[in-house]
Amino acid sequence: MSGAVDLSALKQPAAADVPGGYTVTEADFETKVLRRSTQVPVVVALYSQRSPGSVELVRLLEKLVGESGGDWELAAIEAEANMRIAQAFGVQGIPTVIAVAAGQPLADFTGNQPEEQVRQWVAAVVDAVRGKLPGVGGAAEDAEPETPEDPRFVAAEEALERGDFDTAEAAYKAILNAEPGNVEAKAALRQVQFIGRVQELDPALQAKADADPSDLDAALAAADLEMFNQQPEAAFDRLIAQVKRTAGDDRTRVRTHLLELFELFDPAEPIVVAARRKLAAALY
Repeated sequence: MSGAVDLSALKQPAAADVPGGYTVTEADFETKVLRRSTQVPVVVALYSQRSPGSVELVRLLEKLVGESGGDWELAAIEAEANMRIAQAFGVQGIPTVIAVAAGQPLADFTGNQPEEQVRQWVAAVVDAVRGKLPGVGGAAEDAEPETPEDPRFVAAEEALERGDFDTAEAAYKAILNAEPGNVEAKAALRQVQFIGRVQELDPALQAKADADPSDLDAALAAADLEMFNQQPEAAFDRLIAQVKRTAGDDRTRVRTHLLELFELFDPAEPIVVAARRKLAAALY
Protein backbone atom coordinates (compact mmCIF):
# COMPACT_ATOMS: atom_id res chain seq x y z
CA MET A 1 0.00 0.00 0.00
CA SER A 2 3.05 2.26 0.16
CA GLY A 3 2.11 5.63 -1.37
CA ALA A 4 -1.24 4.27 -2.59
CA VAL A 5 -3.47 6.53 -0.50
CA ASP A 6 -3.34 10.19 0.47
CA LEU A 7 -3.73 10.64 4.20
CA SER A 8 -3.11 14.38 4.21
CA ALA A 9 -6.84 15.17 4.13
CA LEU A 10 -7.17 13.66 7.59
CA LYS A 11 -4.77 16.14 9.19
CA GLN A 12 -6.30 18.29 11.92
CA PRO A 13 -4.93 21.34 13.73
CA ALA A 14 -2.29 20.35 16.26
CA ALA A 15 -3.79 19.00 19.48
CA ALA A 16 -2.45 17.50 22.67
CA ASP A 17 -2.17 13.72 22.57
CA VAL A 18 -4.36 11.73 24.95
CA PRO A 19 -2.22 9.47 27.18
CA GLY A 20 -3.19 5.85 27.73
CA GLY A 21 -5.40 3.54 25.72
CA TYR A 22 -5.40 2.79 22.02
CA THR A 23 -8.59 4.46 20.80
CA VAL A 24 -8.17 6.95 17.95
CA THR A 25 -10.71 9.19 16.18
CA GLU A 26 -10.56 11.65 13.30
CA ALA A 27 -9.81 14.42 15.80
CA ASP A 28 -6.52 12.89 16.98
CA PHE A 29 -5.61 10.77 13.94
CA GLU A 30 -2.81 13.13 12.87
CA THR A 31 -1.22 13.19 16.31
CA LYS A 32 -1.60 9.54 17.27
CA VAL A 33 -1.01 7.98 13.86
CA LEU A 34 0.63 10.25 11.28
CA ARG A 35 3.01 12.10 13.60
CA ARG A 36 3.68 9.15 15.87
CA SER A 37 4.49 6.93 12.87
CA THR A 38 7.60 9.00 12.20
CA GLN A 39 9.01 7.47 15.40
CA VAL A 40 7.58 3.91 15.44
CA PRO A 41 5.18 2.02 13.17
CA VAL A 42 1.56 2.46 14.19
CA VAL A 43 -0.76 -0.48 13.57
CA VAL A 44 -4.20 0.88 12.74
CA ALA A 45 -7.01 -1.58 13.50
CA LEU A 46 -10.35 -0.61 11.97
CA TYR A 47 -13.12 -2.53 13.70
CA SER A 48 -16.85 -2.42 14.41
CA GLN A 49 -18.67 -2.92 17.70
CA ARG A 50 -21.22 -4.91 15.68
CA SER A 51 -18.52 -7.38 14.62
CA PRO A 52 -17.43 -9.54 17.58
CA GLY A 53 -14.63 -11.02 15.47
CA SER A 54 -13.13 -7.60 14.81
CA VAL A 55 -13.30 -6.74 18.52
CA GLU A 56 -11.46 -9.98 19.29
CA LEU A 57 -8.73 -9.02 16.82
CA VAL A 58 -8.29 -5.64 18.53
CA ARG A 59 -7.95 -7.44 21.88
CA LEU A 60 -5.29 -9.71 20.37
CA LEU A 61 -3.40 -6.66 19.06
CA GLU A 62 -3.67 -5.04 22.50
CA LYS A 63 -2.05 -8.15 23.95
CA LEU A 64 0.75 -8.12 21.37
CA VAL A 65 1.51 -4.42 21.66
CA GLY A 66 1.77 -4.90 25.42
CA GLU A 67 4.52 -7.45 24.78
CA SER A 68 6.30 -5.38 22.13
CA GLY A 69 8.60 -3.29 24.29
CA GLY A 70 7.57 -0.14 22.47
CA ASP A 71 8.69 -1.13 18.95
CA TRP A 72 5.20 -0.37 17.61
CA GLU A 73 1.95 1.20 18.74
CA LEU A 74 -1.71 0.39 18.24
CA ALA A 75 -4.49 2.72 17.08
CA ALA A 76 -7.94 1.12 17.40
CA ILE A 77 -10.48 2.97 15.26
CA GLU A 78 -14.24 2.33 15.25
CA ALA A 79 -14.85 2.40 11.48
CA GLU A 80 -18.52 3.40 11.47
CA ALA A 81 -17.85 6.41 13.69
CA ASN A 82 -14.79 7.48 11.66
CA MET A 83 -15.80 6.92 8.05
CA ARG A 84 -13.32 9.44 6.63
CA ILE A 85 -10.43 7.38 7.98
CA ALA A 86 -11.90 4.15 6.61
CA GLN A 87 -12.43 5.79 3.21
CA ALA A 88 -8.89 7.19 3.13
CA PHE A 89 -7.50 3.69 3.60
CA GLY A 90 -9.89 2.24 1.01
CA VAL A 91 -11.27 -0.24 3.54
CA GLN A 92 -13.30 -3.01 1.90
CA GLY A 93 -14.07 -5.13 4.94
CA ILE A 94 -13.98 -5.23 8.73
CA PRO A 95 -11.66 -5.82 10.43
CA THR A 96 -8.87 -4.22 8.42
CA VAL A 97 -5.40 -3.74 9.88
CA ILE A 98 -2.88 -1.33 8.35
CA ALA A 99 0.68 -0.61 9.45
CA VAL A 100 1.61 3.06 9.03
CA ALA A 101 5.27 4.14 9.03
CA ALA A 102 6.72 7.58 8.29
CA GLY A 103 3.20 8.82 7.59
CA GLN A 104 2.46 6.25 4.87
CA PRO A 105 0.67 2.87 4.79
CA LEU A 106 3.25 0.10 4.72
CA ALA A 107 1.35 -3.21 4.84
CA ASP A 108 -2.15 -4.43 5.58
CA PHE A 109 -4.48 -7.38 5.94
CA THR A 110 -8.25 -7.85 6.13
CA GLY A 111 -10.22 -10.32 8.22
CA ASN A 112 -9.44 -12.27 11.35
CA GLN A 113 -6.14 -14.17 11.38
CA PRO A 114 -4.68 -16.77 13.76
CA GLU A 115 -2.55 -15.32 16.55
CA GLU A 116 0.68 -16.78 15.18
CA GLN A 117 0.07 -15.27 11.76
CA VAL A 118 -0.66 -11.86 13.29
CA ARG A 119 2.54 -12.13 15.33
CA GLN A 120 4.54 -12.89 12.18
CA TRP A 121 2.92 -9.98 10.32
CA VAL A 122 3.74 -7.53 13.11
CA ALA A 123 7.30 -8.87 13.33
CA ALA A 124 7.75 -8.36 9.59
CA VAL A 125 6.54 -4.76 9.89
CA VAL A 126 8.94 -4.03 12.76
CA ASP A 127 11.84 -5.69 10.90
CA ALA A 128 11.09 -3.61 7.80
CA VAL A 129 11.56 -0.34 9.71
CA ARG A 130 14.20 -1.43 12.21
CA GLY A 131 16.97 1.17 12.32
CA LYS A 132 15.01 3.45 9.97
CA LEU A 133 12.62 5.01 12.45
CA PRO A 134 14.06 6.65 15.58
CA GLY A 135 12.00 4.64 18.04
CA VAL A 136 12.73 1.19 16.61
CA GLY A 137 15.84 -0.93 16.93
CA GLY A 138 17.90 1.47 19.01
CA ALA A 139 18.20 4.14 16.30
CA ALA A 140 19.42 7.51 17.51
CA GLU A 141 16.69 9.86 18.72
CA ASP A 142 17.76 12.56 16.31
CA ALA A 143 18.00 10.24 13.32
CA GLU A 144 16.16 11.40 10.23
CA PRO A 145 13.23 9.02 9.59
CA GLU A 146 13.45 7.20 6.27
CA THR A 147 10.72 5.64 4.20
CA PRO A 148 10.76 1.98 5.30
CA GLU A 149 11.00 -0.88 2.84
CA ASP A 150 7.72 -2.36 1.74
CA PRO A 151 7.66 -5.93 3.13
CA ARG A 152 5.86 -7.11 -0.01
CA PHE A 153 8.82 -6.06 -2.16
CA VAL A 154 11.25 -7.52 0.36
CA ALA A 155 9.51 -10.90 0.12
CA ALA A 156 9.55 -10.78 -3.69
CA GLU A 157 13.24 -9.85 -3.80
CA GLU A 158 14.13 -12.64 -1.38
CA ALA A 159 12.31 -15.14 -3.61
CA LEU A 160 14.22 -13.81 -6.60
CA GLU A 161 17.53 -14.20 -4.79
CA ARG A 162 16.63 -17.83 -4.10
CA GLY A 163 15.92 -18.34 -7.80
CA ASP A 164 12.23 -18.87 -7.09
CA PHE A 165 10.94 -16.90 -10.08
CA ASP A 166 7.37 -18.18 -9.81
CA THR A 167 7.01 -16.92 -6.24
CA ALA A 168 8.63 -13.58 -7.08
CA GLU A 169 6.35 -13.15 -10.10
CA ALA A 170 3.27 -13.98 -8.04
CA ALA A 171 4.35 -11.48 -5.37
CA TYR A 172 4.72 -8.63 -7.85
CA LYS A 173 1.40 -9.52 -9.49
CA ALA A 174 -0.27 -9.40 -6.08
CA ILE A 175 1.10 -5.89 -5.53
CA LEU A 176 -0.23 -4.81 -8.93
CA ASN A 177 -3.63 -6.33 -8.22
CA ALA A 178 -3.81 -4.07 -5.17
CA GLU A 179 -2.06 -1.10 -6.81
CA PRO A 180 -2.40 -1.22 -10.64
CA GLY A 181 -0.39 1.98 -10.99
CA ASN A 182 2.65 0.86 -8.96
CA VAL A 183 5.51 1.67 -11.35
CA GLU A 184 8.16 -0.12 -9.29
CA ALA A 185 6.14 -3.34 -9.23
CA LYS A 186 5.50 -3.16 -12.99
CA ALA A 187 9.20 -2.77 -13.75
CA ALA A 188 10.17 -5.54 -11.34
CA LEU A 189 7.58 -7.90 -12.82
CA ARG A 190 8.98 -7.36 -16.32
CA GLN A 191 12.48 -8.11 -15.09
CA VAL A 192 11.40 -11.27 -13.28
CA GLN A 193 9.41 -12.56 -16.24
CA PHE A 194 12.35 -11.92 -18.55
CA ILE A 195 14.90 -13.61 -16.28
CA GLY A 196 12.62 -16.59 -15.74
CA ARG A 197 12.14 -16.94 -19.49
CA VAL A 198 15.84 -16.79 -20.26
CA GLN A 199 16.68 -19.41 -17.64
CA GLU A 200 14.83 -21.99 -19.74
CA LEU A 201 16.61 -21.20 -23.01
CA ASP A 202 19.30 -23.35 -24.62
CA PRO A 203 22.38 -21.20 -25.39
CA ALA A 204 22.79 -23.20 -28.60
CA LEU A 205 19.75 -21.38 -30.00
CA GLN A 206 21.91 -18.32 -30.64
CA ALA A 207 24.12 -20.24 -33.10
CA LYS A 208 21.01 -21.79 -34.63
CA ALA A 209 19.50 -18.36 -35.23
CA ASP A 210 22.72 -17.12 -36.83
CA ALA A 211 22.78 -20.13 -39.14
CA ASP A 212 19.11 -19.89 -40.15
CA PRO A 213 17.65 -16.36 -40.06
CA SER A 214 14.26 -17.75 -41.14
CA ASP A 215 13.86 -19.62 -37.83
CA LEU A 216 11.75 -17.07 -35.98
CA ASP A 217 11.61 -18.97 -32.68
CA ALA A 218 15.39 -19.22 -32.62
CA ALA A 219 15.71 -15.52 -33.44
CA LEU A 220 13.50 -14.49 -30.52
CA ALA A 221 15.39 -16.78 -28.16
CA ALA A 222 18.75 -15.53 -29.42
CA ALA A 223 17.68 -11.93 -28.80
CA ASP A 224 16.76 -12.81 -25.21
CA LEU A 225 20.11 -14.51 -24.69
CA GLU A 226 21.97 -11.49 -26.06
CA MET A 227 20.00 -9.20 -23.76
CA PHE A 228 20.78 -11.43 -20.78
CA ASN A 229 24.46 -11.38 -21.74
CA GLN A 230 24.54 -7.57 -21.67
CA GLN A 231 24.35 -7.15 -25.47
CA PRO A 232 21.17 -5.10 -25.86
CA GLU A 233 22.15 -3.46 -29.15
CA ALA A 234 22.78 -6.86 -30.73
CA ALA A 235 19.41 -8.07 -29.46
CA PHE A 236 17.61 -5.02 -30.81
CA ASP A 237 19.33 -5.23 -34.20
CA ARG A 238 18.50 -8.93 -34.52
CA LEU A 239 14.80 -8.31 -33.93
CA ILE A 240 14.68 -5.22 -36.16
CA ALA A 241 16.16 -7.33 -38.95
CA GLN A 242 13.34 -9.84 -38.35
CA VAL A 243 10.77 -7.02 -38.55
CA LYS A 244 12.15 -6.14 -42.00
CA ARG A 245 11.94 -9.69 -43.32
CA THR A 246 8.57 -10.73 -41.84
CA ALA A 247 4.95 -9.74 -42.39
CA GLY A 248 1.52 -10.29 -40.86
CA ASP A 249 1.33 -12.22 -37.60
CA ASP A 250 5.04 -13.00 -37.60
CA ARG A 251 5.92 -9.31 -37.81
CA THR A 252 3.47 -8.50 -35.01
CA ARG A 253 5.03 -11.20 -32.88
CA VAL A 254 8.56 -9.88 -33.43
CA ARG A 255 7.53 -6.27 -32.84
CA THR A 256 5.74 -7.20 -29.59
CA HIS A 257 8.81 -9.08 -28.39
CA LEU A 258 11.04 -6.13 -29.20
CA LEU A 259 8.79 -3.69 -27.35
CA GLU A 260 8.91 -5.98 -24.30
CA LEU A 261 12.70 -5.77 -24.36
CA PHE A 262 12.52 -1.98 -24.64
CA GLU A 263 10.47 -1.94 -21.42
CA LEU A 264 13.41 -3.39 -19.49
CA PHE A 265 15.12 0.01 -19.85
CA ASP A 266 14.42 3.64 -19.11
CA PRO A 267 12.68 4.98 -22.25
CA ALA A 268 15.25 7.79 -22.41
CA GLU A 269 18.23 5.38 -22.69
CA PRO A 270 20.14 6.30 -25.89
CA ILE A 271 20.26 2.68 -27.08
CA VAL A 272 16.47 2.44 -26.75
CA VAL A 273 15.89 5.76 -28.51
CA ALA A 274 18.17 4.68 -31.37
CA ALA A 275 16.51 1.27 -31.64
CA ARG A 276 13.04 2.81 -31.75
CA ARG A 277 14.14 4.96 -34.67
CA LYS A 278 15.42 1.89 -36.49
CA LEU A 279 12.16 0.09 -35.75
CA ALA A 280 10.12 2.97 -37.14
CA ALA A 281 12.22 2.94 -40.33
CA ALA A 282 11.77 -0.83 -40.64
CA LEU A 283 8.02 -0.56 -40.28
CA TYR A 284 7.43 2.39 -42.55
